[in-house]
Amino acid sequence: MSIKKLFIFFAISASVCTTAFAEEFDFIISGGIDSARPVAVLPFSWQGLDSKASQDVGAVIASDLRRSGRFNPMARHLLLQDVDNYEDVNVDLWKEKGIEAVVVGRITQVPDGRLKVAYELIDVYRKTQEVRNGKLYDVSRNKLDSYSAFIQPKNLRFHAHRIADRIYEKLTGEKGAFATRIAYVTVDRSQKISHRLMVADSDGYAPQQLFASSESIMSPAWSPDAQQLAYVSFQNGRSEVYVKDIYKSTKATLVAAFEGINSAPSFSPDGRRMALTLSRDGNPEIYVLDLISRRFSRITNHYGIDTEANWTPDGQSLTFTSDRGGRPQIYRKNLFGDKAVRLTYEGNYNASSSFTPDGKTMVLINRTSGVFHVATQDIESGTMQTITETRLDESPSLAPNGSMIIYATVYRGRQVLSVVSTDGRFKARLPSKTGEVKAPVWSPYLN
Repeated sequence: MSIKKLFIFFAISASVCTTAFAEEFDFIISGGIDSARPVAVLPFSWQGLDSKASQDVGAVIASDLRRSGRFNPMARHLLLQDVDNYEDVNVDLWKEKGIEAVVVGRITQVPDGRLKVAYELIDVYRKTQEVRNGKLYDVSRNKLDSYSAFIQPKNLRFHAHRIADRIYEKLTGEKGAFATRIAYVTVDRSQKISHRLMVADSDGYAPQQLFASSESIMSPAWSPDAQQLAYVSFQNGRSEVYVKDIYKSTKATLVAAFEGINSAPSFSPDGRRMALTLSRDGNPEIYVLDLISRRFSRITNHYGIDTEANWTPDGQSLTFTSDRGGRPQIYRKNLFGDKAVRLTYEGNYNASSSFTPDGKTMVLINRTSGVFHVATQDIESGTMQTITETRLDESPSLAPNGSMIIYATVYRGRQVLSVVSTDGRFKARLPSKTGEVKAPVWSPYLN
């Protein structure tokens, strides 16, 4: 099987998304906000030598909560109070507007230059009790969370994401995923160095270039500790797989450069192994590389094309895309010798599989009646649900808490990035200004 045939065959799952990842991009909500919970995030007060804080922490938190699809923060010009402390919140005012929770906070610049950031989260409906002068009193407001930390000024925006994560978890019982990052490849064909491997915060801020080349860069994949990225580069005239440390200035490590195809890297959950597609023995097959011993183990052996391997959460099996049944479908194979089992049957094309953290749901691209959509499939029942209404969807990537999926699609004749909640209720587009971007990949949680 030639390299050209392999990449033409899987063109949908490897195609370029022509939208720019700007330093900041807006979410245009296209569905699901009516069912979101109403909350209020008040502006954080500022006390320091500078005229104002370098970041609008309250706005960052409100934007994060809105982007989750679970919350609908009140517009700032409609906010009913301008206070920064728990005791000053008038819960009756917020109840009248149907607001379920209020966030207040303060930023103080201390003499050594650090910032003290503090906030409280108030449930305006649930009453609680407080001890005053040795007696127990009922109070009308409930402090769900109270937190403060000293940080460096340069970390203020990212710390706002961490606060949003705390709020999300307190209100939903699920871990938030705002203080994470996204990897992607930008393409500007007007430049000699046209391709760049980038990482940025989950909202597009703080972009950082890891690698640049005049040739294609493909398939970025995060290590489970979010310290490294694997990717495919064509800088030497053929596909090669590299691993780059994000936080060190060391050169990227070459891990696969065999004759033929070297593609689709995927780290195991424990970070000790990597699944790849290699044609070193003549046909595109799935291999696993032990990253310590550097030994390769062949996992599949079939005359068809096997590619896009991804790990199950327990690290014991791989799912992959194969045309061994005539058309691309998703299969699952245990690493310890079991035969590959076909998982998908609905539609004539299924590819790009990944799992929610609990392993109960698979996210994929499904083609039915010629239209490519993001879909989910229940592992136990096999029931598949299409969760997008856009066309030519591709490259889905799950947030580490499994709540949201970022993917590439076409809107009004233009390729854009979109997000959708895993249940399909919340949908939004991510418009940008110029250039091209492909292969967005959500990071694991950051330590």
